Amino acid sequence: MTVDPAEEVADTGGRPAPLRRAEHRAGVHVRVEPPTRFERLLYGFVRGALVGFARLWLRVEYAGLEQVPTDRPFVLAPVHRSNIDFLLASGCTRRRQRFLGKDTLWKPGFGPLWSALGGIPVARGTADREALRACQAVVEGGEPLVMFPEGTRQEGPEVQELFDGPAFVQARTGAPIVPVGIGGSQRAMPKGARFVRPAKVVVVIGEPLEAPEAEGAKARRTAVRTQTALLHERLQTLFDEAQKRAGTPNRR
Repeated sequence: MTVDPAEEVADTGGRPAPLRRAEHRAGVHVRVEPPTRFERLLYGFVRGALVGFARLWLRVEYAGLEQVPTDRPFVLAPVHRSNIDFLLASGCTRRRQRFLGKDTLWKPGFGPLWSALGGIPVARGTADREALRACQAVVEGGEPLVMFPEGTRQEGPEVQELFDGPAFVQARTGAPIVPVGIGGSQRAMPKGARFVRPAKVVVVIGEPLEAPEAEGAKARRTAVRTQTALLHERLQTLFDEAQKRAGTPNRR
């Protein structure tokens, strides 16, 4: 998700416009209120099935699970090389996490399911302010949030240029950013693949990046860009380690 903090601050006086408890965008129901009991149970069932599959089929290993906060919301920021990165991210904590997903997934018949599972639709490649407001609202409500800072799936061993989304949400909420390197997922399910291949996958979770102190719009804009640069550096280190542990050649 492309974010321009300067434009957002200038247009809203330093604070995103409030998001109603639930909104409709192009026929999509965006939920930001706390999950219902049914939604918690549904998420727990689906998460358990996906994590179980990953452990058996992909022999997935997690390193650094102790880095994930258990008593406060956070923004999980993984690298993105495969469609299975979503299920691998869900294994980082038993807590219900909210996920940003491309709005084209909210097709008739499937939209309510993605929303019940905690999905937040985003128009990729745009400054989707409604999605940003939803992200801020769910984090302020105490829920963890998953944002892939590279945006869409990428290829190769280099972490690509990051969008400011995670740092922007952190600047608004104070939540820590948890960087995550995922090694081997591209080998298990590369772009264009219809099925998941049995391959070794390793997820390495790094130390959370705490929110820096910043007073004033200019300081916040600088902090967002600085945090994004630091996140890029941390992600590259974690990605390299995860690739090495997964036995994936690093051709950088």
